[in-house]
Amino acid sequence: MDTTYNILMYSHDTYGLGHIRRTMAIASQLKAKGVNILIMTGSPLVGRFEFPEQIDFVRIPGMIKHSNEVYVPHSIKIDPIHAMTIRQSIIDATARSFQPDLFIVDKAPRGLKREILPTLEWMKAQGKTKTILGLRDIMDDSQSTINDWQQKGIYDVLDNLYSEIWVYGHQEFYDPIKEYAIPESVSKKMIFTGYIPRRKHSKNKNCKNKKCKKTVVITAGGGGDGYPLMDAFLNALENGDEQDFNAVMVTGPFMPKDQRLNLSKRAKKQSVTFYHFYRRMEKLISNADLVVSMGGYNTICEILSHKQVSLIVPRETPRLEQTIRAEVLKEQKLADFLPWHDLNSGLLLDKINHLLNNSNEIRQSVNAFNFTGLDVMHERVNLFKEIK
Repeated sequence: MDTTYNILMYSHDTYGLGHIRRTMAIASQLKAKGVNILIMTGSPLVGRFEFPEQIDFVRIPGMIKHSNEVYVPHSIKIDPIHAMTIRQSIIDATARSFQPDLFIVDKAPRGLKREILPTLEWMKAQGKTKTILGLRDIMDDSQSTINDWQQKGIYDVLDNLYSEIWVYGHQEFYDPIKEYAIPESVSKKMIFTGYIPRRKHSKNKNCKNKKCKKTVVITAGGGGDGYPLMDAFLNALENGDEQDFNAVMVTGPFMPKDQRLNLSKRAKKQSVTFYHFYRRMEKLISNADLVVSMGGYNTICEILSHKQVSLIVPRETPRLEQTIRAEVLKEQKLADFLPWHDLNSGLLLDKINHLLNNSNEIRQSVNAFNFTGLDVMHERVNLFKEIK
């Protein structure tokens, strides 16, 4: 009898780091004796991550969003339709060869440009694979999400092609069933896992018998739209008095090169430690006294996993996901929040200095916060194994 259990994961990765980082985190948590995990991804950065035994990846040609619904190949210079045909062929062939017991799709129920629908339909016909859609805690504001899902027929896809829908958040914080008008036929398949914990890195501050300065880490996630935040922070340092904290800046690999070079030169003059990509963000976060971020799902999970105080400066376009998350976390006293439209160097620096010295309420809430994502996902997978 075959004692292995095969999990296939799909992460379309057209932009940023969010999808592949979440997929990698889930894979590392689901790894167990007899479990093989294969990740299909279009991320150009997937090779920079460490892959433990039992986890591997298949790289499908990367695509980037050109405008609205138009996607073009990231590297290879071929017709977009041709590139999508290649992607779909690789996805379908991988699924049929790997014969997964479990298929976990990140965020996009149909995949990029409907590319996983044939695979989902094949799995349904075969009847051997449990299909899971994983959704982050918040997709976008209510009306935008409802309009998008109605237009694309997402409600029918959720109803007909998925065994379960895992929501990586807390229903009492934000309820997508209510916010996105999800029908009962779909909501009964929804499992709220809670936030997904991240690998913890032990704090390692070596002050050599002298008083340590506090450390502020400022990160823009993937970085594609993070320049205004980084610029405001450096402006504050350039135009104010010397600050009594150390700063570490991580712009993200997708920040345009001219913006990144501008920030790098200015950071050096202000004695700010600068990275454009840092593979083990958990190491930086663990040694921080305050983390300033745009409030992406993965960054928040890393911050909360390390029980850190954070200030969120969330973008407001092209979607309101980060802003809603920031409002929710502030309401739960798990973070502070500076609206993007209020962002300026003076207010940002005031917030940073306040949180470095007055964060007891947030710290208490963060220390009491429980991660349930790992336990719930293990429970579901173990149940699937038993009925295999």
